[in-house]
Amino acid sequence: MRDLLATRKSTAFRRRLRAAAVVLSVLGVVGSTSAADGATQRLLGAGTDDTTPPTAPTDPGVADLTCTGVTFSWSASTDDVGVAFYDVYHDGQLMTSVPGTALSAELTVVPGATWGLYVNARDAAGNVSQASATVTITVPQCQADTEPPTTPEGVTATASGTTVTVRWSPSTDDVGVTGYEVLRDDTQVGSVTGPTAGSFTDSGLAANTRYEYRVRARDAQGNRSAPSAPVAVTTGAACATALCSVTRVTTETDLPWGLTTLPDGQVLFGRRDTFEVVRLDPATGAKTSLGRVPGATGTDGEGGVLGLAVAADFTADPWLYVMHTSSTDNRVVRIRYTDGALTGDPQVLLTGIPRNKYHNGGRLRFGPDGKLYIATGDGQNGDWAQDLDNLAGKVLRINTDGTVPADNPFGTPVWSYGHRNPQGLAFDSRGRLWEQEFGNSVMDETNLIVRGGNYGWPACEGTRGSCDEPGFVAPAHTYPVAEASCSGIAVVRDALYIACLRGARLYRAEITDDGLTNVQQFLNGTYGRLRTVEPSADGGLWLTTSNYGDKDSIANNSRESILKVTLGR
Repeated sequence: MRDLLATRKSTAFRRRLRAAAVVLSVLGVVGSTSAADGATQRLLGAGTDDTTPPTAPTDPGVADLTCTGVTFSWSASTDDVGVAFYDVYHDGQLMTSVPGTALSAELTVVPGATWGLYVNARDAAGNVSQASATVTITVPQCQADTEPPTTPEGVTATASGTTVTVRWSPSTDDVGVTGYEVLRDDTQVGSVTGPTAGSFTDSGLAANTRYEYRVRARDAQGNRSAPSAPVAVTTGAACATALCSVTRVTTETDLPWGLTTLPDGQVLFGRRDTFEVVRLDPATGAKTSLGRVPGATGTDGEGGVLGLAVAADFTADPWLYVMHTSSTDNRVVRIRYTDGALTGDPQVLLTGIPRNKYHNGGRLRFGPDGKLYIATGDGQNGDWAQDLDNLAGKVLRINTDGTVPADNPFGTPVWSYGHRNPQGLAFDSRGRLWEQEFGNSVMDETNLIVRGGNYGWPACEGTRGSCDEPGFVAPAHTYPVAEASCSGIAVVRDALYIACLRGARLYRAEITDDGLTNVQQFLNGTYGRLRTVEPSADGGLWLTTSNYGDKDSIANNSRESILKVTLGR
């Protein structure tokens, strides 16, 4: 076992060393040679015996904010050996790395953006601190702009069953059009981004009903054109597309993150920041709090009560499985569910999954083999994703009692590795596992997970970087981060549904022997940021939103929806 461990660490070390040359280009680091030096230092030091992380940086602050840049500073961390460098992030996205002797960084910003800046310390062995406090900045515009875009022209609306497709010709603007808003009967029902965007699909409408549509253009400073002239359309007698209707079943003041359906059709969901588990009656929308998950904490970011799952044979295995953040780690527990209530103390199944402000992963899914699969983020330490002796940046697989299955590839909970921040897991009818993974700044990935597979992070993001490394598994599909940042996934009748946050849409792709085809998008901007999608008991979907307060761990500062989706073909 010692020889195997030494070989494993040596292989991982060589891989990290080869990856050092491409870390900056893959992560979208705003670049200087000092950042490259820091990346090399952490990779070269990853084989030492130092396991103590630095303390979190303190006193973060900003100065000299302009429309193109800002100076971000902090007070030094401490470490038993020494801080090698600092990683600077905004909202989970790595911006730059600087040497441990530096206590500030010059950052490039985007006019009009609102970002949360923070910093992590790292030592030469690759141990990463918890994050500093977050400093929120709103970047000013580079020039005043009060001129709205021109009104979109050539607007048409065509019905296919209960779905309407609206099309138009692009507008113009003195600075630049950034997107379009679509109004149905004078109420905004969706939006699309980009100056040349020219269509929107409105799904789940009432049958045999007349609607009027208008389109208006907007620019980067929020100037909006006058709405176009209305165009009328009447829907057909029945749904003829994949998505037939969407109903808001309930609203929430806290973030609904994990969600699972019981055999009787009742739904259990978690409130991420209050650490509660709630039972939802789909017929009435009535909710009953079943209590808090003991030991759950936030991270001043995206930690808390995350994934929920129940086994397929719930009668024989009447437990609710929960992944949550604690004060020291992320962990998986199970709590007995009896007579509609959570009873007894949680049984801890797996501990030691690294936690941080972001990149906690969190999704749980039972496979057709009866094993529990767990998606873990890299804990804001990309090197951990390649370390087979670390549970971060992995898909894990355990038995229901927390033990390691005999057929796991490495004799540990690790099933696959090289992941950045996966938050979606789903099985298709052939028993294949699909995974959804956040990219840093370039591409999100949909992956088909294979036993022992290495998916390349941090050397490879989507198809960018050192992706030709021998043994790396290529993604089945990629999406630009700006149109994705997708979290949960679900499979219904061998169609994969993908819920997206920044992209604020629901993707649907048909699963084939070779991968994914006929990728479509629905609900583009209709409900905002979509976090979780899960199969419902009647063959439809559950959707949750994540529009407010999803980056601060503050309880009950959200305005979210739990949606029921009826599917067609």
